[in-house]
Amino acid sequence: MATVDRFQQLLSDLSREIAGKQLDESLEVFLNRDFPPGGETFDNIRAACEAGIAAGWLCDREAGGLRFGRVIKPGPATHGFSVDVVLMRECVGPHHAHPRGEIDMIMPVDPGARFDDRPEGWLVYSDTTAHSPTVTGGEAIVLYLLPEGAIEFTRP
Repeated sequence: MATVDRFQQLLSDLSREIAGKQLDESLEVFLNRDFPPGGETFDNIRAACEAGIAAGWLCDREAGGLRFGRVIKPGPATHGFSVDVVLMRECVGPHHAHPRGEIDMIMPVDPGARFDDRPEGWLVYSDTTAHSPTVTGGEAIVLYLLPEGAIEFTRP
């Protein structure tokens, strides 16, 4: 059974590996190579997300068909990253900008589910990018790492 403390430790270990790296395509390549789906880190975080959602301490808010929640505020334990988890099914989330970038861990619940047209794995948005997060093909869990928790909800 995953606990909040165990979840934070998993994310602390991961964030230590990426702290200080530029949020760009090279980081996405690094994450998909060194922490791929089917690998120990990815699978442990996925299992913790699934257990946390089932236990009710993850994705404990709901709006517009989305279940979501900020589980960890940015701080030393996660090397300045906040951690949010969202459960989405066939929907478009609120448009937002990434002042410092965004790292997404995509975990399809349904085999054909895609996040922003991407399959299971890692997606990195650089700073100054924006999007309306979209899940198609079923349901997916998406974990967001935001440097300093920076996010700006905007209009497309």
